Amino acid sequence: MRHLTRTARLVVVGGTISYRALFNWTSPAMFTGTLLAGPLLQLIFFTFLGRQLGVADDRFYILGNAVLASSTACVYGGTMAVANERRYGTLGAVLLSPRSRTALWTGRALPYVVNGLFVTVFTLAAGALLLGLRIPAAALPGLAAAIGAAALSCSAFGITLGALGLRFRDVFLVSNVASAVLLLLTGANVPRGTLPGWMRTAGDLLPLTHATGAARALAAGGTWRAALPGVGAELAVAAGYTVLAVVLLRIFERGSRKRATLDVM
Repeated sequence: MRHLTRTARLVVVGGTISYRALFNWTSPAMFTGTLLAGPLLQLIFFTFLGRQLGVADDRFYILGNAVLASSTACVYGGTMAVANERRYGTLGAVLLSPRSRTALWTGRALPYVVNGLFVTVFTLAAGALLLGLRIPAAALPGLAAAIGAAALSCSAFGITLGALGLRFRDVFLVSNVASAVLLLLTGANVPRGTLPGWMRTAGDLLPLTHATGAARALAAGGTWRAALPGVGAELAVAAGYTVLAVVLLRIFERGSRKRATLDVM
């Protein structure tokens, strides 16, 4: 029990301190513009574009972009959680810790899960107010589960990309490409049925895809049982990227130690 308490303290307290240390310089205006205004404007843009092209109804774009909104906080946040430690020269001190690497990096991912949840809820609520989306009250618990699973999987994906920051100098180039891939392949704005088979297969392995489908099914009046496979698949994706992130961080850490390139930029 004492070991579990210490691990929980490392995850929660350590993750919170790390988040404040790396992002304490950001202003409310920057947070609002980057994480709130940007995703909301994207939602409005694609909704009106969809109306003009007649590809899908408003519900398709509002829910798709609301779930996708978490990627801004989770993918870039998860990447910066690792890459900025190296950029600011504090990575060596972090890796000197004898504590579990899994607990250490899990703690750094949790603040971005919370960020992603907040951004998605805000974007969905604003989209509903501005564009008239109606969601059945019975669907709200299942929708909350889908959004939570999306934030978890997206944060794990971001930490996986951040692990590349131990090897590559410009890891943010990878994040930018990953964001474009999520926009295209997860079904947020492009109906997955219109994509080639290999793109649909790739989308199945990405975060947000299954949660987006579950959210749409629930908002359309589907039952929690109908959305459960999508939520379960999203959690499985989250678990897969979590394992991959831990493995990559361990491999790249060992390689950086051998070549003495841990803090080289």
